[in-house]
Amino acid sequence: QVQLVESGGGLVQPGGSLRLSCAASGSIFSINAMGWYRQAPGWPRELVAIVFSGGSTNYADSVKGRFTISRDNAKNMVYLQMNSLKPEDTAVYYCNVQLKRTHLDPLHDEWGQGTQVTVSS
Repeated sequence: QVQLVESGGGLVQPGGSLRLSCAASGSIFSINAMGWYRQAPGWPRELVAIVFSGGSTNYADSVKGRFTISRDNAKNMVYLQMNSLKPEDTAVYYCNVQLKRTHLDPLHDEWGQGTQVTVSS
């Protein structure tokens, strides 16, 4: 069993900052990519940012220059620092980890339960 526990969501005013954290625990052999997705009401889930095991990153165009993703491999954690938040960033944010539970497993996706981020004055 693998668990992903997210924290750090909440209500913030436009222009403010939040930091999301996600901790992966349980039976984990190896982790490849770690990322954050978001889903606003009536919209499909979209990739926000992803960081690969080698450290390379990709960001959605809408968050480039404002959000920073990072990971701590020793702790199996991924973070999303969100600055200059806008009302259109309001969504449920989901942590995603691509991992193997044993050396025989194929890579597969694990998802967190989601954390609400609301940007409003």
